[in-house]
Amino acid sequence: MVDNIGSKSEREGFKYNYAGARSGLGEEGEMMEQDLLLPIANVGRIMKQILPPNAKISKEAKETMQECVSEFISFVTEEASDKCHKEKRKTVNGGDICWALGTLGFDDYADQLKRL
Repeated sequence: MVDNIGSKSEREGFKYNYAGARSGLGEEGEMMEQDLLLPIANVGRIMKQILPPNAKISKEAKETMQECVSEFISFVTEEASDKCHKEKRKTVNGGDICWALGTLGFDDYADQLKRL
C-alpha cells in the first residue's frame, strides 16, 4: 500500500502545471480548475440515477461530488502512471488501473472491474 496520500503539494487547489498543455491555461501555464473537473452535468446525472425519482440534489452537493470524483480519478491514474513509468511504458491500460485500485486499497472496485 502506498502512503503518499496528500503528499503532492502541486495538486492543492487543482492547479497543475503541464508543460505543453494548450487549452485552459491561466497565468504561468497553470490549468484552470474547471479543466480538471468532470462536467458537473455528468456528475449530477450519475447521482440522480442512484436516488429516488423525486429526490433533489443541491448545487453544493454536486460541486462537492465533482471535486471528489475528479480527485479520485487523478489519484488512481497517478498510481497507474507511476507503474507504467517504472516499466518504461507510455500507455496506461485497464489492467494498470485495476492494479492501482488494488494497491491503493480499493480491492472491491478492482475485482468488479476485472469481471467486466
